[in-house]
Amino acid sequence: MAPKYNNSSKASACSISTLFLSISVLFALLLSLFLLSSNRTSKLASSSCLISTAAIDLPNNKAIGNSINVYVSDLPRSLNYGLLENYWSLSHDSRLGSEVDNQIRLTHSWNSKNVPRYPESPLIKQYSAEYWIMGDLITPQELRSNSFARRVFSPEQADVIFVPFFATISAELQLGIAKGAFRKKVGNDDYARQKEVLSFVKGTEAWKRSGGRDHVFVLTDPVAMSHVRDEIAPAILLVVDFGGWYRVDSKASNGNMSDMIQHTQVSLLKDVVVPYTYLLPRLHLSEDQKRQTLLYFKGAKHRHRGGLIREKLWDLLINEPGVIMEEGFPNATGKEQSIKGMRTSEFCLHPAGDTPTSCRLFDAIQSLCIPVIVSDNIELPFEGTLDYTKFSVFVAVSEALRPNWLMNHLRSYTGLQKGEFRENMAKVQTFFEYDNGYPGGVGTIPVDGAVNHIWRKVHQKLPMIKEAVVRERRKPPGASVPRRCHCT
Repeated sequence: MAPKYNNSSKASACSISTLFLSISVLFALLLSLFLLSSNRTSKLASSSCLISTAAIDLPNNKAIGNSINVYVSDLPRSLNYGLLENYWSLSHDSRLGSEVDNQIRLTHSWNSKNVPRYPESPLIKQYSAEYWIMGDLITPQELRSNSFARRVFSPEQADVIFVPFFATISAELQLGIAKGAFRKKVGNDDYARQKEVLSFVKGTEAWKRSGGRDHVFVLTDPVAMSHVRDEIAPAILLVVDFGGWYRVDSKASNGNMSDMIQHTQVSLLKDVVVPYTYLLPRLHLSEDQKRQTLLYFKGAKHRHRGGLIREKLWDLLINEPGVIMEEGFPNATGKEQSIKGMRTSEFCLHPAGDTPTSCRLFDAIQSLCIPVIVSDNIELPFEGTLDYTKFSVFVAVSEALRPNWLMNHLRSYTGLQKGEFRENMAKVQTFFEYDNGYPGGVGTIPVDGAVNHIWRKVHQKLPMIKEAVVRERRKPPGASVPRRCHCT
């Protein structure tokens, strides 16, 4: 006989069915969300191969770790903006590339109440990081919501001390007025200014407390502060590369020129490699057109030291089909030629010059011309955040000098690969942008611009800097410990 169910049993069975259905629907929903999340995570992971998102903090989040406290050392105006006023007060500058500044002198004037503009001469403008970093720090606080650097007004509150000496302008003033005295100390105004800066900062309690290890100097010009480098070596130095320091370090090594240069003044452990200021206008990906030339180079053929590679490459490539090699000069005509050459070429050659890198690399990126880097000792800005292999071609010097090797290598890249390089370049163009569009650089800066990325790199070094300060304090009087900046 069939079993009999009462009303209670029927209700219970109905509840169980409803519960099972609900669980099934919930499981299906969770599975869909998981698959969607996995797909999104996969896309983010792919993007992070080019840009490490973990290294980029939101600048308006002032929680610990998302900003750096910066105190601006109270140097007199004569050592920064006053130097620019001196530059513009010159009646004439006869150096190559200075024609544009001579024209500006005829039509503009400045007073001490305003921030003077930075020179347009490409020989000077390419080193203008000091100007844009300073402009951000003196911007009123209510306009600094994008800034990673948080300005504080007491050295005790600071993570680092920024020394606002316009070392590039100081050096270029001397080179423009009396180049013959530049390597000397007597009759050298630049040397006198370097000593003035050193005397000022060494007299502060902040320097005495840290030995200068938490002080930041901008030395983008390879000859900046050349007379006092040994005395500021413990500090954090913002440099475009280490090329200008090799000669000094080789002297410190007693003539031992092994493959490993024993850096005693510069090191990736404490210093930050910063971008040159690019000189050519940005080309957006949507404006890019078909490129007819395979490889382009414009610059001086003859260089010194590591730049000898340039002359050898020139002789190897000058008659190759699809290659343009032009002697170039930093004037208005040269600029227009470079714009045309870089925008119509697939690849732009970047061999070492007097130093391992140059402004040319950043002009190529802004022109979406794939850099071909032939410079074994190059150091690049923001590595660890950026992966340059995603938009540049790196070639060993030994390979580049083999007949036909470089051209065959470049021709092996497919149109799809070259298109991907340019897409990746377009994503990082802002990383090398200093100019914020405001007069004097005083105003809100780009969130993803060069100034913020420089301070992020300094911020990454804070634990090591603080440890070095503590170690310095415990040394007994009279102890002598040799300076070491190895493992770069």
